[in-house]
Amino acid sequence: MTRELRVVVEADGGARGNPGPAGFGAVVREAATDEILLERSGALGTATNNVAEYSGLIAGLRAAAELGATHVAVRMDSKLVVEQMSGRWQIKNPGLRPLAAEAAGLVSRFAEVSFEWIPRERNRAADALANRAMDEAAGKPVPDIGSVRDVGSASDREPQPEESTPTASWAPPSLEDATRLILVRHGETPLTAQGRYSGRGDVPLTDEGEAQAMAAGARVAGISRDVTAVVCSPLARCVRTAELIAAELGGATVSVLPDLIECDFGQWEGMTFAEVQQRWPVELAAWLKSTSVAPPGGESFQAVAKRVRGVVATLLQTYPSATVVVVSHVSPIKLILRDALAAGDAFLHRLFLDPAGVSVVDTWPDGGIAVRSVNETAHLR
Repeated sequence: MTRELRVVVEADGGARGNPGPAGFGAVVREAATDEILLERSGALGTATNNVAEYSGLIAGLRAAAELGATHVAVRMDSKLVVEQMSGRWQIKNPGLRPLAAEAAGLVSRFAEVSFEWIPRERNRAADALANRAMDEAAGKPVPDIGSVRDVGSASDREPQPEESTPTASWAPPSLEDATRLILVRHGETPLTAQGRYSGRGDVPLTDEGEAQAMAAGARVAGISRDVTAVVCSPLARCVRTAELIAAELGGATVSVLPDLIECDFGQWEGMTFAEVQQRWPVELAAWLKSTSVAPPGGESFQAVAKRVRGVVATLLQTYPSATVVVVSHVSPIKLILRDALAAGDAFLHRLFLDPAGVSVVDTWPDGGIAVRSVNETAHLR
């Protein structure tokens, strides 16, 4: 039986100037005793406050993973990082998206991770490590860490909104470096045709759904025949769609990724929207209002987003500069597109995805993202 280890990660970062010489610090404590288990710090050269804060978070999560932690409570005095990692604030700055994605990939390794904002005075240990890293990089004399923990904060600033977006470029990036995800919703099923919630129920494709999947395969082949991998949800409607697409590509191997499964709609499974609205009006209203709310007996979109972000992070790491076909369901694909477009939660209820619709997202190693298409359906007509 796996030993349960609960830890607290205190993380901070700062820049002397914004941007300016920057550093980060992180402390991992055992939750039960408050004992310091690991410390991490480092200088970043010239960077912004927000980049330094995210760097502290990443260092802390990596340290917790090294210790084999199962449950992590992250505490930071950065309102921005806490709110963005909790899914309540959008990540508008393109420069922060790769850092947030890396942090999300680390979060997916643990059984549970929570984020809490704390006042700066309660984050002195991590703050002191960040200061020490910046002082060492500047060649300044560095006192013992015990006295460093009582010095001023890493940067003379109050909590602030996300830094302004860097000047954008219209120059098209080279596609040679990008990882391309071709997102395909499965073909039609009996529940799809009737407009019913279809979550974990393992329903097959209809004859029309099989034809749609073959058409989607032809479209994918038209986008790229140089496909490195085809991955899919474990449910039969996705596996069959993926197999038909792989056949159009010359017999590519299909790999099942469990975390690409559809949202669990609980007691709403198999019902229409009108039926749910009649029987659960209060619960439906709450679900439409917040991604943290789950259908009765089901799964919230926040929970789905967490596992799907882990899948995307793994695909980007496993297949750099390659093309991957991802066959999944409405909810996971919408959440991938929401994150790629840095859209708000309202996006999830406004975007319609047709059966066998195709969307294309390119991601570069520096975190740049280009959404090439959303819900292509011309191949179905």
